[in-house]
Amino acid sequence: MSIAQSTSVQTSVSQSSTLLQTMSAMAFGVVVLLAVGFAPMDAAHNAAHDTRHSLAFPCH
Repeated sequence: MSIAQSTSVQTSVSQSSTLLQTMSAMAFGVVVLLAVGFAPMDAAHNAAHDTRHSLAFPCH
C-alpha cells in the first residue's frame, strides 16, 4: 500500500468516525430531552421545563 492510499484510508475512517460520533451525540441528546421532558416526576419535568425556557426553546 502506498503512502497516498494509506492517507486516503485514514481520512475516510476519520470522517466516518466523526460522523458516527456526531450522530450518536445527537441521538443521546434527543433521548435525554424526551425522557426527562415527559417524565412523570415533577422535579425532573420542572428542571427540563426551566432549561427549555432558559434556552429559548418553546415548549407551550
